[in-house]
Amino acid sequence: MRRSKTLIALFAVIALIAAACGGDDEGGGEDEVLICEVTDVGGVDDKGFNASAWAGAQRAAADFGGEAKVLESQAETDYEVNLNSFVDQDCDIIVTVGFLLGDATQTAANANPDSKFTIVDFAYGNNDDGSPQITNANVKGLVFNTDEAAFLAGYVAAGTTATGTVGTFGGINIPPVTIFMDGFVRGVRHYNSVKGTSVNVLGWDPDTAEGSFTNNFESLDDGRAFAQNLVDEGADIVMPVAGPVGLGSAALASELGNVYIVGVDVDGYEADANNSSVYLTSVLKRIDNAVYAAADETINGTFSDELYVGQLSNEGVGLAPYHDLAGMVPSDLQAEVEALRADIISGAVDVKS
Repeated sequence: MRRSKTLIALFAVIALIAAACGGDDEGGGEDEVLICEVTDVGGVDDKGFNASAWAGAQRAAADFGGEAKVLESQAETDYEVNLNSFVDQDCDIIVTVGFLLGDATQTAANANPDSKFTIVDFAYGNNDDGSPQITNANVKGLVFNTDEAAFLAGYVAAGTTATGTVGTFGGINIPPVTIFMDGFVRGVRHYNSVKGTSVNVLGWDPDTAEGSFTNNFESLDDGRAFAQNLVDEGADIVMPVAGPVGLGSAALASELGNVYIVGVDVDGYEADANNSSVYLTSVLKRIDNAVYAAADETINGTFSDELYVGQLSNEGVGLAPYHDLAGMVPSDLQAEVEALRADIISGAVDVKS
């Protein structure tokens, strides 16, 4: 009887040891990949760049046998709190989404040299005294030449407008927003130059850097109002560059029936199912692929702070299909857009001028 009790006790100890050894594997231990995202105030369900980044993080976590976590920022004051929370969780890489997280990401990265970060729409350089803004080479910037794809969208809009007037507006006047607007306007101008037409663009002037901005990325009501203002001035195609704000513009276009939307970041036709029929096309910004690539580098031990630049040539940006509105875009215009794409890639056409 004593021997039986001894064996039972021994087995119990072995079981406890086995459970302790196996606990880390089952409970998110040190070998499990952890990819973490901090959104800006648009939220992870913005049907735009936060959602696209989250799709890339989730895909990477699935492929590398780990987990993806997200913290949504309700206000700019949440950025630092959310970043510090993920630093404490020992994430393999922390993805910060948007230009507005630049300062908070810099502070967190410099304070935590063993943590790796990647930030959408931000490129670090040097301070005024020549010292590097990032001191630990632990941040990978992800930037996108969206003006290349927006140039194509402007050309399409100029070739399909029935009123001879198109428009755009932004959320906040920051470079990742205005670069879309620059390309769109210059694409319209290029069409006018090639065709001898005079299609008018409302809402932004790249030469003076002045235009219309809602000053937020959240209000669908603002999206309706700003689009309505452009429509009242004659625009029948509108490109909102304002995250979820643009969903309000699309809802208005659905109601009006004779106004069309150029989406941004993701394919609006697919992301905005309630209003898919109003999307002429979308300027694609493949944040998902860029985030995935940064995670891939991290997990495979090849992470570097070399800047990633998404452009037409590497399919980091692009133009979405015309979907239900393909009939609005004549075949010869579609062919011109494809030729223009090749000319932008080769450098024959400069989207900056």
